[in-house]
Amino acid sequence: MYEKNGEKYFIVDAHVALWDARAANQKNIHGKQFIDCFYDYHKNLSPEAEVWDYDTYTYYGGQRLLKDLFEDGYVDHAIFQPAILNDFYVNGFGQTEDALALTRANPGKLTYNHAWDPRHAEAGLEQLRKDAARMNLQGVKLYTAEWYGDSRGWKLDDPWSRRYLEACLELGIKNIHVHKGPTIRPLDRDSFDVADIDKVATDYTGLNFIVEHVGLPRLEDFCWIATQEPNVYGGLAVAMPFIHTRPGYFAQIIGELLYWIGEDRILFSSDYALWTPKWLVEAFVDFQIPAELTEYAPITVAQKKKILGLNAAALYGLDVPEELRLPADAGSTEEAVAS
Repeated sequence: MYEKNGEKYFIVDAHVALWDARAANQKNIHGKQFIDCFYDYHKNLSPEAEVWDYDTYTYYGGQRLLKDLFEDGYVDHAIFQPAILNDFYVNGFGQTEDALALTRANPGKLTYNHAWDPRHAEAGLEQLRKDAARMNLQGVKLYTAEWYGDSRGWKLDDPWSRRYLEACLELGIKNIHVHKGPTIRPLDRDSFDVADIDKVATDYTGLNFIVEHVGLPRLEDFCWIATQEPNVYGGLAVAMPFIHTRPGYFAQIIGELLYWIGEDRILFSSDYALWTPKWLVEAFVDFQIPAELTEYAPITVAQKKKILGLNAAALYGLDVPEELRLPADAGSTEEAVAS
């Protein structure tokens, strides 16, 4: 929980990861390219005091994660969103079994989402069914630009992907997190295009599609899709750190999102360990739309509480202490308060 100026915030970090990008786990040059690109994002968008050394960044482990999120970072609950990347890493980039074990050891604090790839066809479908039972899955994280043999990406509306989405409906896996944001070397930018979200959100209304990174740099495309698809949500991973380096740009991002999709479908994410949640939470609670950006309304305390945790808690059925809930009539009509 975070408290500021008498207001208490229930924090859900909706996008965290545990990874191993050490040289010994890199299968080829692409493994190094990938983690180097991650590290560039980290050091270029973080406050200087929050920049890690490179070796720690490639492998930090579960105990560091617990400390950064729950001891130092104000987080009440966090959701693992793994990237597998088996073509780049010997044992995969995401430490999936370690993350699952950490979740089981901290059931009130962590939720584990897994991943699937429709290019694995029938064998992957069977594995999804096993994973759903063994991991108690409520959500998945999909990486449409991931390489697989000669393939350098796939689309959510591909025939095999539709079969996996139908299986998710059958299995009760309702939250479909999809990386639709900036490219990461060596992945291809266009494989992260948001257009396929429009098709599957229309066809699978029983699923929630959380577009991670809110489609950046295709924010406008994302907003036009999400405004007409009520089961599409925006995850703020990658968008959040611009609150430090380019606050005017962040104001435009959050202003557009609030205008188009509203306060109930935006989710806070640190994208740990790209960034740590502590400074992001503090900065967002203190943040206000600059007065000169008159086309955007001020952000209310209630809106900040929804974005920082209550929206994700609703998607995942998390128990929010009564004192951290909003009154039934709280919302965008509340008087904006600049912290």
